[in-house]
Amino acid sequence: MPQPLETLLPTGAEVIPKLRGEPNPFLGGTETIMLVEDEPSLRYVTATILKRCGYQLVLAASGAEALAAWADQKSTVRLLLTDVLMPDGISGRDLAQRLRTENQALPVILTSGYSVEDSEPESTPLAGARFLQKPYSIGDLTRTIRDCLDHS
Repeated sequence: MPQPLETLLPTGAEVIPKLRGEPNPFLGGTETIMLVEDEPSLRYVTATILKRCGYQLVLAASGAEALAAWADQKSTVRLLLTDVLMPDGISGRDLAQRLRTENQALPVILTSGYSVEDSEPESTPLAGARFLQKPYSIGDLTRTIRDCLDHS
């Protein structure tokens, strides 16, 4: 089961202080995003940013967790934001393909610290998926999400 956002970092941790108490300068929305990231601190920071931009979130730390969450949340999820390389044998690309068997129009953003070629050198590109190289800026993240949601 996905961990609650509040349990991922110590209480009171300063994650993105520039957004505290200031109007949000980044593009946002109210759609539900499935965020799949195996690195707890990156999942926390990304989730915090997206929540502050108004998005609803379904969080998962692995492909297996994401599949379990999808079973309960598929009617609400409007976009998949997933790391490419994950530890449980289900890559972000595999996860996206499985979810798209039930929702062919699901927008997908794949992320990785490696180039897309290094992340999955043996595979063909996932049709219609966007790739966001880590580390990415808040602006790049929110613009890419908004663009995918607006043009899906």
